[in-house]
Amino acid sequence: MHKYGKKPDPLREKTLNLAVRIVNLSKYLMQEKNEYTISKQVLRSGTNPGAMVREAANAESGLDFIHKLSVAQKEAGETLYWLELLFRTNYLAANEYESIYADTEEILRLIKSSIVTRKKTLATKTASALTFLTYYLF
Repeated sequence: MHKYGKKPDPLREKTLNLAVRIVNLSKYLMQEKNEYTISKQVLRSGTNPGAMVREAANAESGLDFIHKLSVAQKEAGETLYWLELLFRTNYLAANEYESIYADTEEILRLIKSSIVTRKKTLATKTASALTFLTYYLF
């Protein structure tokens, strides 16, 4: 169990940890490297997955949940792009890049897995409902 009796949520924790790393990266880029454009882009895209995971936890429906995680997936993919660009333009050293890139890729895999799982659950429920309706109505 987690704080306040809630079950641990690895995706929630990992996206929050990534957001903290991204905020620190953005500050570093602006203060130490005088880089302001890409740092704002990576800040926006790198902190968004955590926000969308939080929104998905309070989704109004299964489809809303999928939609919110799909946005998180897109933003995580965009973050990978900005990280690669920062590395290739020498704003990030190899060890810094590899670490944060690996964390972002892991989050992307977890998000994709959550979307697939929810889609399967919705398909099963839909098939069960159709079977029920077909049996009792026809």
